Amino acid sequence: MDTTTGTPAATGEAATTARTDAQRPDQHLHLLRPDDAVPPGGHVTILAGGLSHEREVSLRSGRRVAESLRAAGLEVTIHDVDADLLPFLAATRPDVVWPLLHGASGEDGSIRDVLELVGVPYVGTGPRESRAAWSKPVAKSVVLGAGLCSPEYVTLPQSLFRELGAQPVLDAVVARLGLPLVVKPTHGGSALGVTLVERADQLPRAMVDCFAYGDVALIERAVRGVELAVSVVDLGHGPEALPPVEIVTAGPYDFDARYNPGRTEYFAPARLDGDVLGIVREVAVRAHVALGLRDLSRTDVILDQDGVVQFLEVNVAPGMTETSLLPQAARAAGLDLGHLYRSLVNAHVRH
Repeated sequence: MDTTTGTPAATGEAATTARTDAQRPDQHLHLLRPDDAVPPGGHVTILAGGLSHEREVSLRSGRRVAESLRAAGLEVTIHDVDADLLPFLAATRPDVVWPLLHGASGEDGSIRDVLELVGVPYVGTGPRESRAAWSKPVAKSVVLGAGLCSPEYVTLPQSLFRELGAQPVLDAVVARLGLPLVVKPTHGGSALGVTLVERADQLPRAMVDCFAYGDVALIERAVRGVELAVSVVDLGHGPEALPPVEIVTAGPYDFDARYNPGRTEYFAPARLDGDVLGIVREVAVRAHVALGLRDLSRTDVILDQDGVVQFLEVNVAPGMTETSLLPQAARAAGLDLGHLYRSLVNAHVRH
């Protein structure tokens, strides 16, 4: 494995054989009951909003999860991240906080650091691991080190283009990685600032769009194949992958395609053979474990034309909107969303 360039590892028995529980995690998930760790009327505070570019998505996620938890018998308050938050937490002492914040501060570990400082239990991955997952090149490096595959890539700061001149750098990128390419910010989600580059003359514009959302760009070789999102949950029996969701869109899977109904077609579970589904699930679980994630995550992959599962990125605060992928996967597994969300909450109740 070339962990610098992201060259795919050779596939072998370990890469092509999935565990039985990774192939059919929904069978185990069906056995879970929402216990009484949070009694009826227990108080959950959902953090939603924030000041990132993904604020509106976060608010939509918060409302959806709140509806499901209330239907499951819990008292839920949605609170923004503002100057009133810490006094509110001190006054109300919620049983659990669920950060449903997307983008900076919500996924980079910052708000989780603060929750740990004030001793409030919360759903989701810890601060240090969140920071690693939030950085796309760091996450790719970790999963490559764990023996998974990811497209070859390079990371370039905006300052480098000022120092060396844009065109020589971009020419070197195309010479090394070829075309097509995907340009994306190293931090962030919802496909903001992401561009598929088919021709070399499209690359400068793609870089400008990317730098509108961050100072460092990740440029990776575009992979053709089946685009899949694999959600992983841990409800007390270890991390298990929900059915992969296949994503089909006429154009790029950009912000509009993700959040405007009708722009994208989803298949849950994905239209793949059972053995292949098992391999895809296993990759998501291995990425979740390698990065030290907790409770829930969503891993985005592409099953390439050679049958290799290529890791793209991971999300520690998956979207929970009406078009989001984790809720679709849960429904495909036959799970009630209120049951699932309450089970995640139960794991972190104050004792």
